[in-house]
This record gives sequence, C-alpha cells and structure tokens, in this order.
Amino acid sequence: MSLIVAARFDSFPEAEAAGRMLFQKGFKEEDVSIFFVNPAGQHARHAVGGDHAASEGAKDAHKGAIIGAATIAVLGAVLGAAIWMVSGIPLWALIIFVAVGAYIGSLGGAMVATKQNSKRPARPGQDIGMRRAGVLTSVRVVPDTETLASQILLQAGGKDIERAGGQWKNGDWVDFDAANTPVLSDKVPAKATE
Repeated sequence: MSLIVAARFDSFPEAEAAGRMLFQKGFKEEDVSIFFVNPAGQHARHAVGGDHAASEGAKDAHKGAIIGAATIAVLGAVLGAAIWMVSGIPLWALIIFVAVGAYIGSLGGAMVATKQNSKRPARPGQDIGMRRAGVLTSVRVVPDTETLASQILLQAGGKDIERAGGQWKNGDWVDFDAANTPVLSDKVPAKATE
C-alpha cells in the first residue's frame, strides 16, 4: 500500500500546474496522477444509481416517523376524545382523528429527522464528510516527502488536501473510491484545507 497525498482543484489547468510544480521539486511523472471526481451521488455504485444504498440524510427518518406518529396520534386521540365527549360524534370519527394524527405526525417526524447537522469547520486529521467534485491531483509519497507534497499542493491552490493509503500502479491511484470519506492532511495549516 502506498502513502498518497491529494488535493482538489477547480479545473484541469490548475491541477496540471500543480503537477508541474511537483515535477520541478523532484517528484517523478509516475508518482503524480490527475483525474476528475464526479459530484457526490453520481458514481453509479448501485443499479438504480447513487453512491449509497440509503441517503445519509435520511438514515434516521424512520425513528422520527415513529416518534412523530406516536406523539401526534396521542394528541389526535385526546382531541378526538374531547370532541367526542362534548359533541357526541360517532366512534369512527375518533378513530379517524387518531389515524390522521398518526399520518401527519409520521410525515412531520420524518422531515425533522432528515435535517442534516450543521456543518462544522474541518480540522487536519479529520474526515470532511462527503468528497467534493473537482479535479484531483494525487501524489504517491514516502513519509519524508509527504510534507513537501502537501505544501506544494497548498501553494498551487489545492483545496481539501488529504492523506490516504492506496494501491498505486503505472502512475495511477488504482483503488481510488470517490465515495470514501477523505481525511485531511495534518501537514498543512487547517485554515488552508477548509
């Protein structure tokens, strides 16, 4: 397994300029790879599309639906019982109050549960969540050249400078998986990687 440092750029010319800077500092052509990373969700890892079997934002929706359904069903039952006792409406109307309350509560609870956590600034050594789209310049390094490669990528305007381990063959990072969460490098200032 090789040690790899990579940075995201907005365009191929920027990524290629970073590659030239790496070559000028002694990195070999077979140790630098430049490729495009599609936006999240567009990597076709599943037959119906997408990167994951379930949406990350909706992973707790079922819990919210259950809590919402139970809460609003109870409120519907209490409201329906009060109206039933005062007005003498039929029992089936009370059942409808409970059912409608449960349905509305499940929808509301699921929606509340799908809210994503607020974004926190990333720090070195921390994963940054979903990989952003762009052109990735990756460099195979050894521990002695890791800091230099990270600094060159930073100077070239690289964003989300990451450190990874992977298989490197014939000048390419062959086991790169765009759906994997990148981990920021600790060899450059945190502010520069945000």
